[in-house]
Amino acid sequence: MGRLKITLVKSLIGRPETERRTARSLGLRRLNQQVILPDNPAIRGQVKKLAHLIRWEEIAE
Repeated sequence: MGRLKITLVKSLIGRPETERRTARSLGLRRLNQQVILPDNPAIRGQVKKLAHLIRWEEIAE
Protein backbone atom coordinates (compact mmCIF):
# COMPACT_ATOMS: atom_id res chain seq x y z
CA MET A 1 0.00 0.00 0.00
CA GLY A 2 1.08 3.54 -0.66
CA ARG A 3 0.89 6.68 1.37
CA LEU A 4 -1.22 9.83 1.18
CA LYS A 5 0.07 13.40 1.46
CA ILE A 6 -2.75 15.53 2.88
CA THR A 7 -2.74 19.35 3.08
CA LEU A 8 -5.30 21.51 4.88
CA VAL A 9 -6.15 24.30 2.39
CA LYS A 10 -9.28 25.83 3.94
CA SER A 11 -9.86 27.02 7.49
CA LEU A 12 -11.76 25.00 10.07
CA ILE A 13 -13.32 28.17 11.54
CA GLY A 14 -17.10 27.87 11.45
CA ARG A 15 -17.02 24.20 10.44
CA PRO A 16 -19.06 21.59 12.37
CA GLU A 17 -17.38 19.98 15.35
CA THR A 18 -17.30 16.57 13.62
CA GLU A 19 -15.20 18.00 10.77
CA ARG A 20 -12.85 19.68 13.26
CA ARG A 21 -12.37 16.41 15.12
CA THR A 22 -11.74 14.52 11.90
CA ALA A 23 -9.07 17.04 10.83
CA ARG A 24 -7.47 16.82 14.27
CA SER A 25 -7.41 13.01 14.09
CA LEU A 26 -5.58 13.27 10.76
CA GLY A 27 -3.00 15.48 12.49
CA LEU A 28 -4.06 18.70 10.75
CA ARG A 29 -4.03 21.71 13.05
CA ARG A 30 -2.92 24.70 10.96
CA LEU A 31 -3.70 25.99 7.50
CA ASN A 32 -1.30 24.65 4.82
CA GLN A 33 0.01 21.99 7.20
CA GLN A 34 0.92 18.73 5.48
CA VAL A 35 0.88 15.21 6.87
CA ILE A 36 1.86 11.91 5.28
CA LEU A 37 -0.27 8.97 6.36
CA PRO A 38 -0.66 5.32 5.29
CA ASP A 39 -3.25 4.66 2.60
CA ASN A 40 -5.94 2.52 4.20
CA PRO A 41 -9.76 2.51 4.22
CA ALA A 42 -10.01 4.40 7.53
CA ILE A 43 -7.85 7.29 6.29
CA ARG A 44 -9.65 7.29 2.92
CA GLY A 45 -12.99 7.70 4.72
CA GLN A 46 -11.67 10.67 6.68
CA VAL A 47 -10.28 12.21 3.49
CA LYS A 48 -13.65 11.81 1.80
CA LYS A 49 -15.39 13.55 4.71
CA LEU A 50 -13.01 16.54 4.49
CA ALA A 51 -12.68 16.63 0.69
CA HIS A 52 -13.90 20.24 0.52
CA LEU A 53 -11.23 21.43 3.01
CA ILE A 54 -8.13 19.49 1.98
CA ARG A 55 -5.94 18.63 -0.98
CA TRP A 56 -4.43 15.15 -1.14
CA GLU A 57 -2.23 13.08 -3.42
CA GLU A 58 -0.97 9.54 -3.48
CA ILE A 59 2.73 8.90 -2.91
CA ALA A 60 4.25 5.70 -4.25
CA GLU A 61 6.74 3.94 -2.00
